This record gives sequence, C-alpha cells and structure tokens, in this order.
Amino acid sequence: MDVEERDINKNPPDRTFLERHVDEENFLDFVSKRSPVFKARPLPRSKEEAIDLMVEQPNLIRRPVLVRGSKAVFGFDKERYR
Repeated sequence: MDVEERDINKNPPDRTFLERHVDEENFLDFVSKRSPVFKARPLPRSKEEAIDLMVEQPNLIRRPVLVRGSKAVFGFDKERYR
C-alpha cells in the first residue's frame, strides 16, 4: 500500500476536510485531549468550536489521520484500519 506521510503542523488539513470528516455528535473524538493546549482551554461545545480549535492549533487534531478514498480515520484504531 502506498502511503503519503504529512506533517500535520506544517501542512494541516483545511476546514473543508475537517467539516466533512468530523462527526457532529462525537466531535470530541477527533481532538487530541492529551494535548496541553487542549487541557488549558474550555471544552468545545459544538463541532464548529472543535473545528475552530483544530484550524487554529493543528496539533489538537487527533493523530494519525488515515485517509483512503472518501473516508478518514482519526487516531490509531487497528479495527477501523482494516
């Protein structure tokens, strides 16, 4: 399988990508909650607020992000990678 590796801080996903793939109901599952930046802020209350934070601070995006076709998986999830 060919893989393109991308540094999320140097070349972050744009707002359109995040809006397409971040779930409306489970938006916090797409944010790296262990990040010191995340811990220093109040929890986002909506998908829009979560995306605003991710666009402002790409380091808050849960990694890795695996993209295949029109699907994206945020964070390591061996079962979903299959």
